[in-house]
Amino acid sequence: MVKYFLPLCVAAWPAFALAAAFNLPASEPATPLTLQTALALAADANADLSAARHELSATDGAVQQAGLLPNPTLEVERVDRKRADDVRETTFLISQPLELGGKRSARVQAAERGRDSAAAALTARQAEIRANVIDAWFAVLAAQEQLRLAQESSELAQRAAQATGRRVVAGKVSPVEETRAKVAAASVTLELLRARSELAVARKKLSAMWGNPSPRFEKADGDIDQLPALPDQAMLHHRLAQAPAMALARSELASRQSLAQVELSRRVPDVTLNLGSKRSEELGRSQLIVGFSVPLPLFDRNQGNVLETARRLDKARDELSSTALRLDSDLAQAREDFDLAREQALALRTDIVPGAQSAYAAATTGFENGKFGFLDVLDAQRTLLDARSQYLNALAQAHRAHAAITRILGAEQ
Repeated sequence: MVKYFLPLCVAAWPAFALAAAFNLPASEPATPLTLQTALALAADANADLSAARHELSATDGAVQQAGLLPNPTLEVERVDRKRADDVRETTFLISQPLELGGKRSARVQAAERGRDSAAAALTARQAEIRANVIDAWFAVLAAQEQLRLAQESSELAQRAAQATGRRVVAGKVSPVEETRAKVAAASVTLELLRARSELAVARKKLSAMWGNPSPRFEKADGDIDQLPALPDQAMLHHRLAQAPAMALARSELASRQSLAQVELSRRVPDVTLNLGSKRSEELGRSQLIVGFSVPLPLFDRNQGNVLETARRLDKARDELSSTALRLDSDLAQAREDFDLAREQALALRTDIVPGAQSAYAAATTGFENGKFGFLDVLDAQRTLLDARSQYLNALAQAHRAHAAITRILGAEQ
């Protein structure tokens, strides 16, 4: 049995090793990839999100540790004065520290606030990864459209070159016009190569969001022309107050407040209760020992740590105010970028691109009928290609701005 299964295991080992090395997700489809599928893949397999989840799980141990009582100490002492069994003294002593000043409750609260901070950091990381996936997915969609545009442009240039060649053979235009047409077709071919390269890079960036260095999906399945709608200004500011970065800054402030309370509680000295027995062989009896010890806070009253946590608490307050101002400015900028890109895209789609298309069609027809020169066709073609490229760039900028807004506000609940 072993001799049959062993070759199979050896043959399958490289695939298992590659999957373990790169953490390849088995659920990535080899079919067109939708945005929701890309988001689900990243949510399950993104390494940064996994690290944030592990950090949140680790804080459970910190909370558990903070609530534990200090361990007692066992001390055994034997005094042998004359090296005789009847004059030896043996002392057993158990010491139990008793925490005063609310130290244990302060530690537990600080650990719980640390867990809240880890949860807020995970939420902020999820919002960032979600925005990055949306941005990368629309980048693939835009690169696909750019490649399609380059292919159409190449076909147009080839038809123009063929039409010019026929007119040169017919003796209607100079051979110089044919040379110009071939140069224009070659330039468009270079644009086609660049578009293919950009699409390959965009696909790799997207699949890297879930740890796959070799994309399996065929293409991004979506409509780049469909721009998302934004809520009104009042709703945006309402969601801004609940943004992941704001929640993280508030949790950091609460954590600093708890840590400051911990250091304040440590100013109260703890009492150590001692309980034991002393056995004297000379007297032939045991004696009970009861006592306590307490440090005298003459020099170290934890004043340095109290001062440090107080200043870090002030820092957390300032960082909260700074985060609020920064997010408000970033949101306003992203909203302006989105509105501007959307207006540009609408203008290009409704007026400029159709006008350039009509001008190119008229110039091509006129050239074939001998009414226009090839330079007129070349100018019209260049104008059409520029208008289409500007339209795609405007759409891509609008989607990037929307992704930036998603990164700031997080997913809408």
